[in-house]
Amino acid sequence: MLFVHVFIMMLFIWKRWPVVFILSYVLTAIFFFFYSEEKLSSVHREVVQDSLFKWTSTYSINGSKLRGFALSDEKDKWYITYTFASEEEKLMFQQQSLTGATFKWAGQAAEVPLRAHDYAFSMSTCLTSHGAVGMLSAASLIKVSEPSGVLGWIASRRFQMEKQIESYFPLSLQPEAKSLLLGLRDDVDPQQTRAYQILGITHLFAISGLHVAFLTFIFYQSLLRLMIRKERAIWCLLICLPIYACLVGGAPSVWRAVGVVEILLLSKQLNKRLSIEDAFGLSLLIFITIQPGVILQIGFQLSYVAAAALLFSSPFLKTQTTVLKQSFWITFLCQIGVFPILLFHFYEISLSSFVVNLVFVPLFSVIILPINLFLFLLSFVMPFFLDYLFMMYEPLRLGLTTVILKIASIPYQLWNPGKLSNWQLIVAFLGVVSSFLVLELQHPMRKLFVTLGLPIVIIQATPYLDPSIEVSFLNVGQGDATVIELPHQQGVILIDAGGLLRFDQAFWKQSDTAFEIGREVIVPFLKGRGINRIDTFIWTHADSDHIEGAEEILEEIKVEEIHVTPGAIYESTLQEAFQTAINQNIVIKEQMADTNWQVGHTQFMYVSPQDTKYEGNDDSLVLYMKHGLFTALFTGDLEKDGEEDMLRKYEGMQNVTILKAGHHGSKTSSSIELINQLNPELTIFSAGKNNRYGHPSQEIVDRFKEKNIPTLTTADVGSVHIRYDKEEMTTRTTLEKGMKKRDLSQ
Repeated sequence: MLFVHVFIMMLFIWKRWPVVFILSYVLTAIFFFFYSEEKLSSVHREVVQDSLFKWTSTYSINGSKLRGFALSDEKDKWYITYTFASEEEKLMFQQQSLTGATFKWAGQAAEVPLRAHDYAFSMSTCLTSHGAVGMLSAASLIKVSEPSGVLGWIASRRFQMEKQIESYFPLSLQPEAKSLLLGLRDDVDPQQTRAYQILGITHLFAISGLHVAFLTFIFYQSLLRLMIRKERAIWCLLICLPIYACLVGGAPSVWRAVGVVEILLLSKQLNKRLSIEDAFGLSLLIFITIQPGVILQIGFQLSYVAAAALLFSSPFLKTQTTVLKQSFWITFLCQIGVFPILLFHFYEISLSSFVVNLVFVPLFSVIILPINLFLFLLSFVMPFFLDYLFMMYEPLRLGLTTVILKIASIPYQLWNPGKLSNWQLIVAFLGVVSSFLVLELQHPMRKLFVTLGLPIVIIQATPYLDPSIEVSFLNVGQGDATVIELPHQQGVILIDAGGLLRFDQAFWKQSDTAFEIGREVIVPFLKGRGINRIDTFIWTHADSDHIEGAEEILEEIKVEEIHVTPGAIYESTLQEAFQTAINQNIVIKEQMADTNWQVGHTQFMYVSPQDTKYEGNDDSLVLYMKHGLFTALFTGDLEKDGEEDMLRKYEGMQNVTILKAGHHGSKTSSSIELINQLNPELTIFSAGKNNRYGHPSQEIVDRFKEKNIPTLTTADVGSVHIRYDKEEMTTRTTLEKGMKKRDLSQ
């Protein structure tokens, strides 16, 4: 952020803007920095039992859970989680709008969960961005009063509009109508969402400046056709636009567009005639003043940066002589303007978006949005006519979805260099700014290959310069997933894929979209690290807590070959992942003890199992790794009998650097004999927070302590990252950001 301010200052000086203006900018920046720091600083809050809370519009009901933000009597915002006691209670909550309704609660404060790893969803950041002071777990919620006031009325209308869509639109078209008209995106199919991300058209399904501009134009022109004078029509817009922003959920992109229009219209009414640049800046300052945490929201960052890219490039855009050229450059400028932000938050950008948006932006803005609006309005005045229209429109719209999915299935549409470091962000922004200057100063277009190409080459080449080896034990709950990254991008090995132990639930308790450990925890880590290919995917054994996420990983990341313990491939838990691998023509090899290979200076060898008969945990595929002085043993769910067989065969395997303890620290693993022979410098337990099995067993933890062997548990510290380079090992966890160093040469 400091770099951005420095660049803006240099731009002002280069443009020879007045000194008074530059000083005003500096003072404003300093004020908002300290203002935001004060507002975003974490302040401990106490909540009184049986106090009252008023729900905001940000809440959801999924499965047996109600989650969302609510305001206390003290005007503090809290994130509340409530579990329904029965299906009847859930239906009662679903049949009403909670926004603005007041409830009496009983329960307790909840601990903010630790993020799984550096690239996973952060609940702490989410709370801060919404201005919340903490989390509460409610044991009971009793309604005290219905929604009241203007906001209550708006919330009720929004809820009624949602029910109107559900009543008259076909099920297949409801998610899109809710998204385009009300800003509700919870029902969008995950497969379609992923396709939109690959094509870079997700923004088309969120209410943004295009929607606001379109509806503002329609509303204003309708008022004029009704013979309402321009001055009164403008006042009507001033009143109705904020109501519309609240009605559609108040996303940052909506308030940005509404705010700019409001400021421009108001200045016109007051004969002050502000420029659109001034209105844009004022809307930004007002937004941050009201809700400082919004600067952490991705939607806010993308919306304002994309708008700024277009706004300050308007002189260049005006020189484009055709609609096609102008459309291309609008798409191009938006995409390169936000690409550092996209890489920082999502670790990948769509390469096809530069072309795809040329087609889909006008398609959705000029055709699909108006059709949805027309059909929605028609449902109030001529509902009997809708069935005939949907008979024609639904097949066409579903056909378009099929086309979108087909296009999204084309490979190599994403560039995934991983999350940008601070210095890479600076390089990326320098490239973006230089590209905008090339266009503004009308330099030859070939210079864009330098201003954009050079930062891309630097960002892409950086991992190849890293000489270290890194091992990451991911916090996947009660399961295992370990990522080994070799020096200079020589290869990536993934051991197991995590999983959840699922139990039968009543239908009404089941989540609308099941949590997928592979897609939502492991894949973001891989993409955050810039990993596009897994050279070896090891399935240690067939337990679901080790293998459930494998199918999702195979669908998202290219895998060269899979290693599996003999006989496990026929277990039912592996069948879906096995079939996915077969469909992708991935080589699958059954491996056992004594199989070895080498990549660069890193040696690998399997030390278990000894036979080809699969009998469960003791036949886990156990990997031994050696890189210089650094050694590691990954034991899967190996138990005492398997440990004895391994130790008997490999008596020379001693004094390992890292031990991944078997079976999550169960009493049936980590025997005294194993600890004495291996004598690890650090032991990792992969276990879930408050798991029902009590892993890791305190008896086992004490067994390591008696030998003065330090241990780390993923349930306590989050993911554990171990880096080895130049005979020095450093350890870092999600909980403790600092690096702990150890010289292995001593």
